[in-house]
Amino acid sequence: MKVLVTGATSLIGRTLAVRLRDRGDQVTTFQRRPSGLGVVEHLGDVADSAAVAAAVVGVDAVVHVAGLAAVSGPWADFERTNVGGTRNVINAAKQAGVGRFVHVSSPSVAHGGRSLVGVPAGPADPDRARSHYARSKAYGELVALSANSSDLSVVAIRPHLIWGPGDTQLVERIVERARARKLAIIGSGASLIDTIYIDNAADALVAALDRAPSLGGRAFVVTNGQPRPVREVLGRIVMAAGLAPPRFKVPYVVARVGGSAVERIWERRGVEEDPPMTRFLAEQLGTAHWFDQRETRRALQWEPVVSLSEGFDRLRAWFAEQDPE
Repeated sequence: MKVLVTGATSLIGRTLAVRLRDRGDQVTTFQRRPSGLGVVEHLGDVADSAAVAAAVVGVDAVVHVAGLAAVSGPWADFERTNVGGTRNVINAAKQAGVGRFVHVSSPSVAHGGRSLVGVPAGPADPDRARSHYARSKAYGELVALSANSSDLSVVAIRPHLIWGPGDTQLVERIVERARARKLAIIGSGASLIDTIYIDNAADALVAALDRAPSLGGRAFVVTNGQPRPVREVLGRIVMAAGLAPPRFKVPYVVARVGGSAVERIWERRGVEEDPPMTRFLAEQLGTAHWFDQRETRRALQWEPVVSLSEGFDRLRAWFAEQDPE
């Protein structure tokens, strides 16, 4: 199969492209800077419709990974990339006669701030989204799924909190905060959350690509299926980096209200660095969010192969390699 992967310099995009390449697919990529994967690359921005159209010509399938994943920032930036960029990739795929399209979304598109306990993938709802990122991903998912047809099978996959060696989104941010002694437990830390190890997330995307013709128009949350208390997840990540687990606690209401205030200040002043807390981050760390995986696994015919314990062992070994002393 000839497959285009957008966003191949991200952890999930890169891992997926290698998976597809190694199993024999003809892989091309589209992203803003070289990936070094040794495949045919198209460099550009998903907001550039002409560049996207050129990259899609001649492929059988697209996996759209590229997106803006940030804690804060102007709405226009998120809309440009996550909504407009998705529209450009979808339109290009339709014009080029692509038959399969896997859109990488986020469980946050259906998270209204309350706990999600053992639920399936709910509908994307921009009106209830809790951040610019979540809202833009919700709109982007709706754009993608609305293009599903008999000619183009579109499936949305929502990996939940991808992590693993080399992760610059979740792991790096947690470890940096821990090293700066700014990592806190929100509330009791007992809320159960799902995560997914990077290899499992890539395998799920491959499964969705292979089964897209029978799954068109549907959205699936993918996780390891091993919900754990948030304090345990944070603790095991920082311990893998050789640090002590966080002990400082902030009441959930304080974190949520304070996060909202910080968001307004950051946006008003145009501060580029990540804020110490946002309402969205407080809700993610202070509420439960884990998902029923039975229908997902049946539909995708996929099972995670790397357990959380093995994943943390791999993460610990990776950190040791970075700093052998």
